[in-house]
Amino acid sequence: MISSLSRKTIRRIVPALLCFALLTGLFAGSAGALSSVTAQLRPDLKIVIDGSTKTFYNVNAQQVHPILYNGTTYLPVRAIGELMGKVVDWNQTTKTVTLGGVRTMPPTTGTPSTSTAVQTITAELRDDFTVIVDGRIRTFADVNGKTVYPLLYNGSTYLPVRAIGELMGKVVDWNQDTKTVTMGGGQVTDADTFSGNGVINVEDAKNKALAHAGLSVGQVTFTKQKLEWDDGKQIYEIEFHTSDNKEYDYKIDAVNGKILSYKYDAPSGGGSATPAITQTQARETALARVPGASATHVSKLKLDWEDGYLIYEVEIIYQGMEYEIEIDASTGIIIKFESESIYD
Repeated sequence: MISSLSRKTIRRIVPALLCFALLTGLFAGSAGALSSVTAQLRPDLKIVIDGSTKTFYNVNAQQVHPILYNGTTYLPVRAIGELMGKVVDWNQTTKTVTLGGVRTMPPTTGTPSTSTAVQTITAELRDDFTVIVDGRIRTFADVNGKTVYPLLYNGSTYLPVRAIGELMGKVVDWNQDTKTVTMGGGQVTDADTFSGNGVINVEDAKNKALAHAGLSVGQVTFTKQKLEWDDGKQIYEIEFHTSDNKEYDYKIDAVNGKILSYKYDAPSGGGSATPAITQTQARETALARVPGASATHVSKLKLDWEDGYLIYEVEIIYQGMEYEIEIDASTGIIIKFESESIYD
């Protein structure tokens, strides 16, 4: 028989034991946020996105390599921001990584590393980090649906490649023989034949637009660089402006790089009630922007008022394209240029 003293002792001990168990559980739960794991730094892995091999650098211009942990490949979040064309922000107080907005700064460059040796490293598995992309909190899973968390290594946050592919709308593939991670366009499975499996990268699309405009990357500020679907095809929407407020807007076929349409707007120089240039001069100015076209291809030539300015509206149809051009009637400057395929 248990004595009354023993029962009193037990009544004191049991709550203490319960309290200890709860505290132990709490501490164990919080420790998971800082758990150290053994992973591999893999300079031998190749990352190919939309057909281009990518090399990544940190803010100190040092090359950073993929990390392999528990069968999952990870890339640094700064590199992810560059791939997605988004700005990366880190909030130390809330431990939050945010990707959003439009990244206008050029990709980070540096000196490539010559080492290809696999290194065993210690990284932190950070289930206390929050990742927000375009205003939405994101969680990630591996191919089996198991939750995976960000890694922290050498001051850089890493996210799984599979999750990156999902965020970018791309299919992720792994080639064991060449140790290559490939990210490309979405898969089509109901065609009769297949020829090619990716799209051009955003840098190629931007360069095509710049070359067409006769400008260099140092002369413009990009305001939009986005891959999206339009009438069943993937296109890049590329927008930029110059320091003198000339605005350019391009739509580029993401598969073959063809310029589907473009707009050009420039600030008007001011006008008067009497045009300073003739219709013939306006027509020749417009035709000069469409090499090969002649007066027979001009379908519209009209003098009109727009926003208090006298302008010439010119339309040209040539080689399957329709061009709409507006010319300041006081200065002869083209203030708007737009083109699109007549077959779309």
